[in-house]
Amino acid sequence: MFLALVVFSIPYTAAVHAQDAPAKSAADVDVALLLSQLRKADAQDADRIARQIKGTWSRSGSASADLLLKRGRDALRAKQPKVAIEHLTALTDHAPDFAEGWHMRASAFYQEKLYGPAVEDLSRVLALNPNHFEAIQGLGAIFEQLGDKARAYEVYEQVLAIHPHHADVLEAMERLETTVKGPAL
Repeated sequence: MFLALVVFSIPYTAAVHAQDAPAKSAADVDVALLLSQLRKADAQDADRIARQIKGTWSRSGSASADLLLKRGRDALRAKQPKVAIEHLTALTDHAPDFAEGWHMRASAFYQEKLYGPAVEDLSRVLALNPNHFEAIQGLGAIFEQLGDKARAYEVYEQVLAIHPHHADVLEAMERLETTVKGPAL
């Protein structure tokens, strides 16, 4: 039931209209510029720019928060999502405004097939960072896993509005296209 309540009207123009917003940190300005470049980049440059954006999103500004994020990611790579959830819950408690902590915890919940909590965390990510294309992709993956292929496809389209060359999303959309749009004539 919770999945039906998730709102998908994500404001993608936030980065474009950075001059209209209140003063931003240097990192926010850098990400806004990188997001603008990402939308216009060719496939080769898009991957490099996306990595830069994700690197910026991974810096909390707190050594202890960064350590908890690293431990959570290490546990995910080691296929220990329960351990990751412990570290990442400590992180979200310690730094509730750090979107990447919520994103990584959502990934851990997803690995545990706890889709409701994963969606809740992804909603929190998008409230903090509406341009977080990886969190939006995560929502699409959850919808796809739950068999809601039409909604997954719509969500993946939202990713492409930010990151037009996202390889995993392009692959997912190709996989879903016939099911969602019907066979090509």
